[in-house]
Amino acid sequence: MDLRNIAIIAHVDHGKTTLVNELLKQSGVFRENQAVAERAMDSNDLERERGITILAKATSVEWKGTRINIVDTPGHADFGGEVERILSMVDGVVLLVDAAEGPMPQTKFVTSKALALGLRPIVVLNKVDKPDAEADRALDEVFDLFASLGADDDQLDFPHLYASGRSGWCDPELDGPRENLDALFNLVVNHVPKPRQIAHENDDFRMLVTTLGADPFIGRLLTGRVESGKLRTGATVQAISRIGQKIEQFRVSKILAFRGLGQSEIEEAVAGDIVSLAGMQKATVADTICALAVNEPIDAQPIDPPTITVTFGINDSPLAGRDGKKVQSRLIRERLMKEAEMNVAIKVADTPGGEAFEVSGRGELQMGVLIENMRREGFELSISRPQVILREENGVRLEPIEEVTIDVDDDYSGVVIEKLTSTRRGELVEMKPAGAGKTRIIAHVPSRGLIGYHGEFLTDTRGTGVLNRVFHGWAPHKGAIPGRRAGVLISMEDGEAVAYALWNLEERGKMFVEPQEKVYQGMIIGEHSRENDLEVNPLKGKKLTNVRASGTDEAVRLTTVSRMSLEQAIAYINDDELVEVTPKAIRLRKRHLDPHERKRAAKAG
Repeated sequence: MDLRNIAIIAHVDHGKTTLVNELLKQSGVFRENQAVAERAMDSNDLERERGITILAKATSVEWKGTRINIVDTPGHADFGGEVERILSMVDGVVLLVDAAEGPMPQTKFVTSKALALGLRPIVVLNKVDKPDAEADRALDEVFDLFASLGADDDQLDFPHLYASGRSGWCDPELDGPRENLDALFNLVVNHVPKPRQIAHENDDFRMLVTTLGADPFIGRLLTGRVESGKLRTGATVQAISRIGQKIEQFRVSKILAFRGLGQSEIEEAVAGDIVSLAGMQKATVADTICALAVNEPIDAQPIDPPTITVTFGINDSPLAGRDGKKVQSRLIRERLMKEAEMNVAIKVADTPGGEAFEVSGRGELQMGVLIENMRREGFELSISRPQVILREENGVRLEPIEEVTIDVDDDYSGVVIEKLTSTRRGELVEMKPAGAGKTRIIAHVPSRGLIGYHGEFLTDTRGTGVLNRVFHGWAPHKGAIPGRRAGVLISMEDGEAVAYALWNLEERGKMFVEPQEKVYQGMIIGEHSRENDLEVNPLKGKKLTNVRASGTDEAVRLTTVSRMSLEQAIAYINDDELVEVTPKAIRLRKRHLDPHERKRAAKAG
């Protein structure tokens, strides 16, 4: 059977996973009466809740005698490690662009990787049936984007289609029949080249591992595309690391191929197909699985380095161990090492004391997803404020810079520009009208300046602004950037918060806790209205007497408390504070400092 391997890439929420759903339906993967989830490829709970793709996943469909392997890629740059690996498995890409928004920062990030590999794109202008769609403008912007990324003549001569993924149609003309996705299927078959490895199917077997998974019954599963040769179940192969070191020999116990949404066991894998292998103990991502006669590994694509680091520690608060079962540093370390093995964009290092671990990654969202997964697995953790990773070249200290693209109502553009440029050391690159009373702002801002900014941005724009960010490059250190200006209210007692005490404290600032909620000494229970921290007593009840008279008792009416999400809490804290994460709660607290650290902190502050 003919083979085609493609990746579908798009910005967050441009309809990529919805389009894959329709491709599966119209190719006959589902029965007529089969109940199918709205976004079948988003199989992870967090993906469904947040509406984003986090893990790259493969599927396959058959169209008129051709098998098309489709890889659904993450749309957010924080999960770019997934993208950089899986693009080596495909021979073409379908670039999905929202006809109203045009190409966005994450589109630029993934597309630059695809063009650098020499892949020829197919451009699909999605959501052209929306009232604010401007398909011609979006198409011009895509061409300009390709030109700015150094695309060659073949890549610039890209075919394009107009589509509505939700409605399940795709046409070469904007005013086409709008019936089905046949035009996209046919274009993929005719435009995307066959796997180049087919010419080498008689060579020795070689496969580059791009993703690592696990099955409770089979064990470790390594997925990749067969680069050359054939492999049968039961054959003995070897694993070679990217530097040429032989890791292990093993017998292949199972070969699984992607068929529809699931995987089916096959007897033989051929050059060009995307398969998963079982039977290994040590081999991992970026290793080469090959015949025993092969001595050289396949070149793996370099992975962009991490830009932020977060410290994961044990939960040592007075409430530790009440919600979660996994509280020991040994268990935390094992889980983090397992994550680093599966996700090559994450690095884990031990701290000198051995009780905490420095985890480096691409951004706050990636860290937030990892922490959320761990708390759902029963872990309790203490999380520090993210720190930007700096590097030094020729005696100059460099820091990561991000390209920020903002769509905001014209009325709020002034405050956004002021915050980005004067407060957060950013540089304004471009500002232009985006239609419908909105302005598009593009700026280069230090990653340090964007930690904790998103919540402030939503407040400044009354929740109407859209902010997207992507790694741009390295630049000399921009100098000090002020952090959170407000102080915090810190509990000075252990116990359960009292409504009367919280009511009296409301004039001091906004509360983070409710009555009857457990608090302890050092726990942050609210934000102070001034810049200094203040120790308060949330347990103080009303002094009662045996005299009662109408009108003397005051009614206690509390303002609704502010509940932070995990990412908001991590971005909110200062360097001397921690986020306590358990399966049932997210709390903020002051870091425990010994007397020497307190003196150093006082001198520095």
